[in-house]
Amino acid sequence: MRKYIFIFKTTFLESLQYTLNIILGFVSFFVVLFVFLNLWQYIYADSTNLISGYSMEQMIWYVIITEIIFFGTRNRTLTGQMTSDIKSGTIAYNMNKPYNYIYYIVSRHLGEITLRFFLYLGIGILIGYHFVGGLAGFQAVNLILIVPVFLLGTLINSFLRMCISILSFWMEDAGPYHWIYDKIIIVVGTLFPVEMFPDWAQPLIKFSPIYVVTYGPAKLVIDFSMEMLWRVLLAQGIYLGITIIIITVMYQKGVKKLNVNGG
Repeated sequence: MRKYIFIFKTTFLESLQYTLNIILGFVSFFVVLFVFLNLWQYIYADSTNLISGYSMEQMIWYVIITEIIFFGTRNRTLTGQMTSDIKSGTIAYNMNKPYNYIYYIVSRHLGEITLRFFLYLGIGILIGYHFVGGLAGFQAVNLILIVPVFLLGTLINSFLRMCISILSFWMEDAGPYHWIYDKIIIVVGTLFPVEMFPDWAQPLIKFSPIYVVTYGPAKLVIDFSMEMLWRVLLAQGIYLGITIIIITVMYQKGVKKLNVNGG
């Protein structure tokens, strides 16, 4: 465990040297928020109205939080680096290192996104207060229970992306599948809450990764309840277990294929 903590710390310290690059990446974040926050303000012509049970303040904060999750936890370690390692055969060299390659990638990923996430979080909070002010009913003490939900959601999202990258053992390029996953998350999981979708689609979304990666954490911030907390944690526990099993099996089969082919 110590070696992975060391990898996390080293990567985090490296990321401090590239803060300016992270800040320059805020452009797309600003554009998306500016467009959709103005859209929701227009839709809520009367700020006292409720749409699908959400007030204007809740809807805007929901979009901000989910966008922070989406933009603040993205990097190329889980996509570009992993895919490149597999396609180039570099992974065979990494497999001989005194660490598990999967845990190594996860540690590097978390080290790289920690600073990014908090920068996006700070900017997102400033934008939220500028547009609608504070979130009514929000209690800071609930963050003690909500933070683990964000951490679990980030881990699940990381493992799912890694599962896609591991497909590179069998196909030339897993990039299109990452593109599809990103678009599903940003369109279905960040811009609109589950309650905004047709009744027939809501159960499907609640069984999808969107529920545990973006919707669940954001919903707990804007409308916290212990019942919702336990539902999300249960779903996250199930998803985490399933994704770990899938990624372990896929990685072992990929490594076996690599060895058979003389990689």
